[in-house]
Amino acid sequence: MIAGHATHEGTARYRDRFPKLREAQHFRQAETVPGAGEWWMSSLGLGTYLGQTDDASDRHYCDAIQNALRSGINVLDTAINYRHQRSERNIGESLRDLVSSGELHRDEIVVCTKAGFLPFDSVLPPDPRAYFKSEYIDSGILDPKELAGGMHCMHPKYLRDQLERSRRNLGLATIDVFYVHNPESQLGQVTSETFISRLKQAFRMLEDATREGLIQYYGIASWNAFRVGRSEQGYMNLETCASIARELAGERHHFRFIQMPFSLAMPEAWAANSQPVLKRNTCALEAAARLGVAVVGSATLSQGQLVDGLPGALAQKLGMANDAARAVQFARSAPGLTTSLIGMGRPEHVAENLRVAEHPPMPADAWEALFTRA
Repeated sequence: MIAGHATHEGTARYRDRFPKLREAQHFRQAETVPGAGEWWMSSLGLGTYLGQTDDASDRHYCDAIQNALRSGINVLDTAINYRHQRSERNIGESLRDLVSSGELHRDEIVVCTKAGFLPFDSVLPPDPRAYFKSEYIDSGILDPKELAGGMHCMHPKYLRDQLERSRRNLGLATIDVFYVHNPESQLGQVTSETFISRLKQAFRMLEDATREGLIQYYGIASWNAFRVGRSEQGYMNLETCASIARELAGERHHFRFIQMPFSLAMPEAWAANSQPVLKRNTCALEAAARLGVAVVGSATLSQGQLVDGLPGALAQKLGMANDAARAVQFARSAPGLTTSLIGMGRPEHVAENLRVAEHPPMPADAWEALFTRA
C-alpha cells in the first residue's frame, strides 16, 4: 500500500506546479475546517460514478484520472459500490503508476470514498441475492437485521469491512475522507431513535479509524439529507450530526466533510434555509461553515442533463463558451463550496472542464444576484 496522506505542504506543492490555475483561484482551502482546512483542494474534483463495468471503461477512467492529476485536479471521489468496485481500483492503479514513477507524491492528492450500500465485485453476479448471502451474511460481516431496504447498512462491523476493502482497492494506507454513503436512505425504514443510534455507532468506529491512521477525516455523502425541507423524509439536521461527533471526540472530532448535490438544477445548499444552527435557520453551506464542516458538491452537471438549453439571460450572466461550462462555473463559484465534483470518464472530459478552471470564479455579489433564496 502507498503510505502517507494529503497534507498542507503536499497540496501546496501541487498547487504551485500550476501557476495559471493558481492565479485563477482554482485551488482553495476550507478555512473554517480545523486540520482539513489546511489542504489546498482543486475547485473541480474527478467523480467516478457513471460508466460501464468493462475493461474498456476501466482504461478510459485510468487515462482520465492520470490526465487529471497531471493537469491540476487533485481531488478524486469514488465509492466502493461505484461500477462494482472498479472505480476504486482504477484510482488505485492510476495512483500507483504515478507515485511509483515519482511523477506524483501521495501527500499532494485528496482521495475520498464512501460506504453503506452493498457492493458487487467487478461484475453483476448471476444470483445477486446468493452473492450477498455468501459474501456478507454467512461470513458474519453483516447481520440482516441491520440492513435497511435490503441494500444499506452502516453497522460498525460492516463499515470496517468496507473500509478495509476500499483501502485494498485504492492501494492506500490512509484514505483522506471516508463518507457514510446516503445514510438518509434508512429514514422511513427505521425509527428516528434507531437511526441516531446507528449513526452514533458509525461515527464512533470512524473516530477509532482516524486514531488508527486508516482515514484522516470522515463525513456524510448525501443526496437528500441536507437539501430537503425539515418535514420531508430523508431530512437530516447537520447540527445534530456535528453534536454526535463532539459527544464522541470533543471539539477535535474528525467529522469534517459533507457531500451533497449542488447545481443549477439543485441549488438548495445555498437557496434553502432548512438547517438550524444555534436556533437560527440558514442554508447548508452557511451551517456547515459555522460547524467547521467542508461542503463538496456533487451532480454538478446533474449527470449530464445540464449541458444545453439554459435561458439566454442566465447564460449571458454566467459567460463561458457553452451551457455545460456555465453550469460548472455556477457551481464552483458558490460561496463556501470547496470542490465541485464532475464525472470524468475520459481524458477529453478533463480537458474540457479544466478550461473552465482557467477562469476565476464569479464574484460573490454577482453570483448571489443570480437568484433569490427560498
